[in-house]
Amino acid sequence: MNDSSNTQRGLIAVAAGLPQSTSATQAERDDPPGDARPKEAAEALTRLKEGNLRFVSGRVAHAHEAAAWREHLKGSQLPFATILACSDSRVPPELVFDQGFGDLFVIRVAGNIVATDVVGSLAYAIRHLGTHLVVVMGYESCGAVTAAVDALEGRGDEPRFIAALAAAIEPGLTGLPAGLEGADRVHAAVEANVRWSMAQLAAIPEGKLALEQKMCTLVGAVYDIATGTVRFLD
Repeated sequence: MNDSSNTQRGLIAVAAGLPQSTSATQAERDDPPGDARPKEAAEALTRLKEGNLRFVSGRVAHAHEAAAWREHLKGSQLPFATILACSDSRVPPELVFDQGFGDLFVIRVAGNIVATDVVGSLAYAIRHLGTHLVVVMGYESCGAVTAAVDALEGRGDEPRFIAALAAAIEPGLTGLPAGLEGADRVHAAVEANVRWSMAQLAAIPEGKLALEQKMCTLVGAVYDIATGTVRFLD
């Protein structure tokens, strides 16, 4: 698309009151993936935060989606971060962080719980793909966490497989303040569940070793569907 076409598209967007997307540079579209890959976890985290800011503001770059970029990925992948997130259709990490093909290694399971296949996927990402940053991301009003809260309070009435999912979350919710109710309780439970998943990963011998040897950094986050904002935990 030529410059005049880009300008015309921008003017149409402004006239319609639509957010304008920032264009990816030629380098972002065409450079080999490894050339621009963050070398450290802190740099990878900064890239995620910057991407989420673009997403929230409606000025997404849509980089790393062109055919030339996909051509680079035919033989290998070099994602710069691994994300363990919920399966909810409203929480796609690649869009939330404004990343493209080959940028993120994403593992999704309801309630962002830690199960054997999840651990295996994380181990693969760290050992074979060299991702230095692992993010466990929950989201506000998570249905799986809500089911776990209901079960703890004696309101659980889910079929056995959903009940088993909720049961995997329940141990992380035992420390919730007794005075919290309704949405406030679920809000606290979502963060507690993220921390519970992180604690489990850090307690597994392989996970403990990876953290001690600084092979990766483990970070927690919560996504707000209403605002599009990702809040990273302390």
